Amino acid sequence: MTEVVKDTSRKLFIESYGCAMNFADSEVVASIMADVGVQTTRNEEEADIIFINTCSIRDNAEQKIRHRLKHLRHNKKQNKELTIGVLGCMAERLKKQLLEEEKLVDIVAGPDAYKELPILLREVEDGHKAINVMLSLEETYAEIQPTRLNSNGVTAFVSITRGCDNMCSFCVVPFTRGRERSRNPESIVNEVQDLVSKGYKEVTLLGQNVDSYLWYGGGPRKDFDKLSEDERNSSVSFANLLEMVTQVEPSLRVRFSTSHPKDIHDEVLFVMKKYDNVAKHIHFPAQSGNTRVLEKMNRTYTREWYLMKFNRIKEVLPECGVSCDIITGFCSETEEEHKDTLSLMKECEFEFSYMYYYSERPGTLAARKFEDDVPLEIKKRRLTEVIETQHEVSKRINAAQIGTVHRVLIEMQSKKSKDEWMGRNEQNIKVIFPKAHYKMGDYVDIRIERTTLASLIGVGVS
Repeated sequence: MTEVVKDTSRKLFIESYGCAMNFADSEVVASIMADVGVQTTRNEEEADIIFINTCSIRDNAEQKIRHRLKHLRHNKKQNKELTIGVLGCMAERLKKQLLEEEKLVDIVAGPDAYKELPILLREVEDGHKAINVMLSLEETYAEIQPTRLNSNGVTAFVSITRGCDNMCSFCVVPFTRGRERSRNPESIVNEVQDLVSKGYKEVTLLGQNVDSYLWYGGGPRKDFDKLSEDERNSSVSFANLLEMVTQVEPSLRVRFSTSHPKDIHDEVLFVMKKYDNVAKHIHFPAQSGNTRVLEKMNRTYTREWYLMKFNRIKEVLPECGVSCDIITGFCSETEEEHKDTLSLMKECEFEFSYMYYYSERPGTLAARKFEDDVPLEIKKRRLTEVIETQHEVSKRINAAQIGTVHRVLIEMQSKKSKDEWMGRNEQNIKVIFPKAHYKMGDYVDIRIERTTLASLIGVGVS
């Protein structure tokens, strides 16, 4: 086995693309590298190791990363000792192509191979290209305390699951991040306790499928059905974990982000209702408002089921903000089916949505089974209509907040004015207000006076 020794002379620059999970993974990577003496830097110019943590979820993300790699050719020419690594989902999907096509790439490491990075670096020092994209059924990085990169000292991500078993036909994640597995709840609570001790005021629980969290001693979720009744009864569900985290510190605001509606059970809603420090926001991706398209996407629910679940959220938590994901122009989607999506958005009135047109990802079920037959111009036109619909809804929802008071956690200075703070309310909507006597990390009651499409603007009343 290659010996790994500490090297305090080298500096690492990490650049992350894509979802919050990737940014959280970069913090794990920084911690692993720090253990062997390699410290991170925010200055790319002084780094002799550059890691690009990649996303493969949409073609646009991959194109951005390829463009970035071409830009790094200049850095490589200027510094022959510079080591460049591609990490994450794109690394796993493209593997050897990155080494062969992008001649400047020295290391390719998949999402489950980050503990091997010191060894891969040593292989590069010995004159070899290095690759490890093996997926794991057990790896959760539970024992690693992340190094908080670019932290505001107020909010932090905490990873609780990895991988995905859902196999939505448009999605590459099951192939790039592997089977679904959950992290030991004790390690999660310990990490949250550590964050509280350092003054953090909010944590967001992360994973490809947060609400499907299920701990029974380790291993993939798919093996849960093989357990005895006693073993099942001693397991920890997402609702159980959410309650454990909320009880760490009553003043700590707890959020979670999920990608699939199927596991938002009543138990989760009841925990959210019971504890004031659980933010009243659920990300509830529909992807489409048409049952046939949903079946083709392998989402495993119908339009009717989705609406029933949405209404149940509002019944238990009337004040809960709900956000959504929408994909337009999926394989064989008709104009009438697209209109079903628009009508779903109007009926549910999401606070905000993440909206995209479909881009085929090689290796997915859709790429193998279906023809990408909706012309690009139609995809884009439908996306425009989806965006316009969401804007109409957001404008109406935000306008209704004028005169109301929202509890806001101050996270950063407003990007538009050095005299204003930015924070988010419980429903995950940005709120802008004068700095006055407030400081970072304060909870402030803000009365809303006016709005934009994306934010609420007000003044402090506390």
